[in-house]
Amino acid sequence: MPTPIPPQIAQFMDLHPEVAAALSAGHPVVALESTIISHGMPYPQNVKMAVDVEAVVRENGATPATIAVLGGRLKVGLTPDELEQLATDRRVQKISTRDLPFTVALGGHGATTVAATMRIAALAGIRVFATGGTGGVHRGAPETMDISADLAELARTNVCVVSAGVKSILDIGLTLEVLETQGVPAITLRATEFPAFYSRRSGFPSPLTVHSEAQAAQVLHAKWTLGLTGGVLLANPIPEDAEIPAAEIGPQIERALADMAALGLTGKDTTPYLLSRLVEITGGRSLDANIALVRHNAAVAARVAAEYAALQG
Repeated sequence: MPTPIPPQIAQFMDLHPEVAAALSAGHPVVALESTIISHGMPYPQNVKMAVDVEAVVRENGATPATIAVLGGRLKVGLTPDELEQLATDRRVQKISTRDLPFTVALGGHGATTVAATMRIAALAGIRVFATGGTGGVHRGAPETMDISADLAELARTNVCVVSAGVKSILDIGLTLEVLETQGVPAITLRATEFPAFYSRRSGFPSPLTVHSEAQAAQVLHAKWTLGLTGGVLLANPIPEDAEIPAAEIGPQIERALADMAALGLTGKDTTPYLLSRLVEITGGRSLDANIALVRHNAAVAARVAAEYAALQG
């Protein structure tokens, strides 16, 4: 049976009626982030993408729960008006777990990163989350110490993150090393090579592989039943017809990184800038790939959530 949300959490949280009903009945629910809406894609493609992805989740047997903070409230499931607000309101900040108490206490608006979405999903009792790409160790991190909070959240929060691997603008090798150190299973679905967001191949072997959504759900069930705290990264390679091969996107990423360095951007401004710059450099092709992989991840996440819910009886 699902665990009721504790009153001390519920006082800060608004569950969409559809999400509340699904959780109460023990039906599969998939969390979706909101940073991709407010800071990851241009308007109006971001709204269309958000609506389409929610539809994909439903088509694959689960209830979508797009997560954000609006007016200081933890929103688990959004109305059409709230989606539009996230996509257009310049007051919406990109927020990670660190920023949650500040945004809630001051009644602010926040689009949640992978880390913040994971934490709110866990507070609501949602175990599976679909996103585009996961954060990780940034290139040059030995000098800058720029490491995404997503990795720390994966180490401590019991949520499965379905993504197309870590973003290819990052240092994938070092990211996999950190995940191993933190005890986070990095599993690739139906492939033995870890994917690189826009590309199906990164050049790094996958630490672990499963061959079906049912196997992935069995891993989640075993991990959490054994009391092994923390999340699981399920890497789902971008569909072949949507990928940009690594040999092609690699030089374009290097160009975007050089442009960013010239501007002196650091911290949480880097990823939105790089993704936006890549859209310009690739003539929109990277945006098309991003949308395709998010839809693919949503479908897989819904099927994993359904298999996991079945295992809970």
